[in-house]
Amino acid sequence: MSTERQWSGPTDDEPACSIERSLQILGERWSFLVLREIFAGRHKFAEIQSALGIASNLLSARLRLLVESGVLCTQTYREPGSRPRQSYHLTEAGRDLRVVMSALQQWGDLHRRRPSGPSMLRRTRSGSPVHVGYLDDDGHEVPVTEVVSVTGTVARA
Repeated sequence: MSTERQWSGPTDDEPACSIERSLQILGERWSFLVLREIFAGRHKFAEIQSALGIASNLLSARLRLLVESGVLCTQTYREPGSRPRQSYHLTEAGRDLRVVMSALQQWGDLHRRRPSGPSMLRRTRSGSPVHVGYLDDDGHEVPVTEVVSVTGTVARA
């Protein structure tokens, strides 16, 4: 049984900036690390806690926020001889964070390099390298130097 909640969205009293609203949910380092583990296939509390070495109260708080915000949903499971528990799964909003996480990883690989190289590579299913970038409406890549942010009433037009 999945308990996917539909997030109702921001209210008028929340920040106008979508980056700030996003950081209200994702702005703490554990949030992205929890999501990394779920993307890697770890869905049970104990699996996530073991992989991260995070205190249970911190993990509980992160998972609760991600569920309440519509990034994760829960599913009930029961192992033989145990009480029912919740596993954590990505919603559509959570799956959409893959590109955000890949962009962070790509930035870290470029600007915070490790001597031993990246811990993970981004590839197509056929094995070709990929990178995160901007695409125009026709699907053509746009150099980052050609992208500008438009604010105010022009952005709404």
